[in-house]
This record gives sequence, C-alpha cells and structure tokens, in this order.
Amino acid sequence: MSSATVPVQWLTMGGRSLRLGRRNVEAIIMSLVLPVMLMVVFVYLFGGAIDTGTAYVTYVVPGVMLLCVSFGSGMTAGSVANDMTGGIIDRLRSLDVGGPAILAGHVAASVARNVFSSVLVFGVAFTIGFRPHASAVQWLAAAGILVLVIGAVSWLAAALGLLASSPEAASGYTFGITFLPYASSAFVPTDTMPSWLRGFAANQPVTPIVESLRGLLLDQPVGSAPWKAVAWCLAIMAVSIVASALLFRAKTRG
Repeated sequence: MSSATVPVQWLTMGGRSLRLGRRNVEAIIMSLVLPVMLMVVFVYLFGGAIDTGTAYVTYVVPGVMLLCVSFGSGMTAGSVANDMTGGIIDRLRSLDVGGPAILAGHVAASVARNVFSSVLVFGVAFTIGFRPHASAVQWLAAAGILVLVIGAVSWLAAALGLLASSPEAASGYTFGITFLPYASSAFVPTDTMPSWLRGFAANQPVTPIVESLRGLLLDQPVGSAPWKAVAWCLAIMAVSIVASALLFRAKTRG
C-alpha cells in the first residue's frame, strides 16, 4: 500500500462512519436533545440545591460537556463492534483497507460528533446565563484540551468496541466512562464528598480536565491542572491505540 493512500483511506473511512451515523435517526435526535436536557436538568432541577459559590450554570458547563462526550462513546463503541461482527471487515480488507484506517475513521467521526455536541452545550449554556471571561489564548487552550479529551475517549471507545462481542455489549462496556464525571468535581466540589471518595475524585482523569476547562473559561487560576489533564489524555490515548491495534489483529487473524 502506498503511503500516499493512507490519508485518503482515513478520510474515506471517516466519511463512511459519518454517513452511517446520519442514517441512525435515533442517535441524531439524541445527540441534539441530550445536551439541552442535561443543561436543563442540572441547572434548573439540581442547581438550586447545590452551593458552589457561584452561579451553577457557570460551574457545571465543563461537566456537562464531558458527560455528553462520555454518552457519545457508547455510539462509537457500538459502531466498531457492529463492523467487527457484521462481516464488513472482510470486504474492506479485500479492498486493501487496513485496520488503522477503519478504526481511525470511527474515531474521526466520533470527534466530529462530539465537537458538535460541545458547541451545542455552549449554545444552550449561553442562552441560560453562562458568561465566560476567557481571553483568545485561554479559549484556544480550552478548545485544545477539549479536543484532546474527545480524541482520547474516542480511541478508548474504539478499543472497548473491539473487546465486545456485540454492539449491545459494547455500549454497556462504556458505562465506566459515563460514570467518571459524576465521581469528580464536574458537578459538585470534591471537598463535599465523603473522605473515602474524595481521594478518588481528586485523582481520576476527569477532575483535572474539568478544573482546566472551568479555570480557562472563567479566567481563574488553573495551577498544574492543564498539564495533568494533557498527561491523562495522552496516556489514555496511547494505551487505547495500542490496545486497539492488538485487538483488531487478534480478531481478524486468519
């Protein structure tokens, strides 16, 4: 295979995954409705009972974005599992399309979907009172971290999709990704949690990511949180890419 054809294959597979996603009407509706519903639920139903020292909509936006990304991981994992169990892989390989291109296509489509979902969260948040104070540099830094997070979660979802025996099982495997934002500083300060949970919440990946996004968007001190967030994302992505390569090779051997 010519090295010049590799980017073309990746773009082609990404377009394929996006087209398949457009045919899933239920998933499209969910991707549009979910950010709106989550903002409404957290701000108007829970926000009045939670004291964060600031307007709750200001506090919760990064957490809602990550929660939407975690929900989207189920669709990515299910799409990968569907390819692996539906017979399409043999056909693609007969066309000299390699495993990296197939998986990268799913990841690219996932990144595109989740970027759109994040923009929608921002739009809803602005409508109900969110007012960031970030400079242009802080906006760029926050956007870079968010895209890096989406990429890391997308590769992790792809690995889970390869690990699963069916699309339904793949969606279930992503429960752990969905759970992490709740056990972090995304929705409540960690110092309000029981001591046995506080240590986990403060040292898992979502907390430094949320603290970075919140601090950058609100022009607040962020300390070492962005470096921790980037380190976590790069580590998750590296492990997920290696795991995906090994799992794909094992499942398509022979």
